[in-house]
Amino acid sequence: MPLELKVPSVGESITEVQIAQWRKQVGQSVEKDENLVEIESDKATVDMPAPVAGTLTQILKQAGEKAQVGEVIGYMTAGAEASTTDKPKPTATSPAAPAAAPHPEFTTASRVMPAAERLMAEQKIPADAVNATGPGGRILKEDVQRAVEQRGINERAAQETAPVSAATATAQSPHAPPPIEPPQPQARSEIVPADLARGSVKSNPLATGYPREEELVVMSPIRRRIAQRLVEAQQSAALLTTFNEVDMSAVIALRTKHREQYEKQYGVKLGFMSFFVKAAVDALKHVPQLNAEVRDPHIVYHNYYDIGIAVGGGKGLVVPVLRNAEFMSFAEIEQKILDFGRRAKENKLKVEELQGGTFTISNGGVYGSMLSTPIVNPPQSGILGLHAIEERPAVRDGQVVARPMMYLALTYDHRIVDGREAVMFLKRIKETIEEPSRMLLEI
Repeated sequence: MPLELKVPSVGESITEVQIAQWRKQVGQSVEKDENLVEIESDKATVDMPAPVAGTLTQILKQAGEKAQVGEVIGYMTAGAEASTTDKPKPTATSPAAPAAAPHPEFTTASRVMPAAERLMAEQKIPADAVNATGPGGRILKEDVQRAVEQRGINERAAQETAPVSAATATAQSPHAPPPIEPPQPQARSEIVPADLARGSVKSNPLATGYPREEELVVMSPIRRRIAQRLVEAQQSAALLTTFNEVDMSAVIALRTKHREQYEKQYGVKLGFMSFFVKAAVDALKHVPQLNAEVRDPHIVYHNYYDIGIAVGGGKGLVVPVLRNAEFMSFAEIEQKILDFGRRAKENKLKVEELQGGTFTISNGGVYGSMLSTPIVNPPQSGILGLHAIEERPAVRDGQVVARPMMYLALTYDHRIVDGREAVMFLKRIKETIEEPSRMLLEI
């Protein structure tokens, strides 16, 4: 009997998701708890495991399509290979597309996905004319759609060159009527059907002599959410940024001195981020406004320190949270950040790990950023931006010497943080980093 594959709950207040990719195709067997489909919400990407061992028999929602929590997105059968009688009949809300009889000339082995195979047969596109982008070299429906569109572009280009040859021929004959000029193509006149919007490519017909293509890619839920929250921050908060610079000599010396023993004992490198997390917690205790948020008509002061760490993920920037960072050791901070970074690239962060946070640290220096103005992650009131360490001249004891310097940027919500508090916060960070022993003495 067919088993319904329903979209699970992926987090509080999330009602809609997007199908990122199916890890199995129709007819393939799957083990119990094996990842079957990747689901993407506006907060995180999660894997939906198979409820039983069996065979995937039908896919109702393809990659890129949206689905509601609890909605059926496919069917599978338990046990051995599924028979054709086990496949559920299409419903009125999810009609199955009539299968076109595939022509042997236009199909290959199992590396062609069923939807792609049907479209190849309908459009008479041979497999060797399609650029496969699916896992394992599989041909997806989107690949065939791009091939169809490219064929149309090539045909139009051939038609546009035909009148030129005719005009040349008539010009050589004095008795021929004057040639009719073909209409000139307008820029960006290419019409892309809605079903080709995901991952399709269209040409820009401006006559430049060079290939001009544009790719349409559907914005992922996470990217849409990032964009929404950044715009909200700009519109709802009074954002201002203040700067300072810090001499990293002391921290670099500590890391160099204890690097081997530290890595051997804890299995992780001693990075800069743990120093800044510790320094930020210390500074937040002295300037509690930056660890607060506005809940009109109140200001909420947090008596705990959940520090968000901005990391680049597979689908965009995400901010997992170090819960109660005030109680974490240097090693625990480094291990957690390393784990966050690894799972962010694999899109395996949990929704609850991305929620909350009272203050954020963003390290653009790992990408080479010299100076920037980070945007507050609402409803927080502050974010600390770290930048690249560069040798710059500094005056020490009346002498100009080279020092490894880093610019710091603090963006804050001016509604609850005054400039005085912002400057005090950055100054405290600077003092703690330049003299790390203050973290131990708590002075």
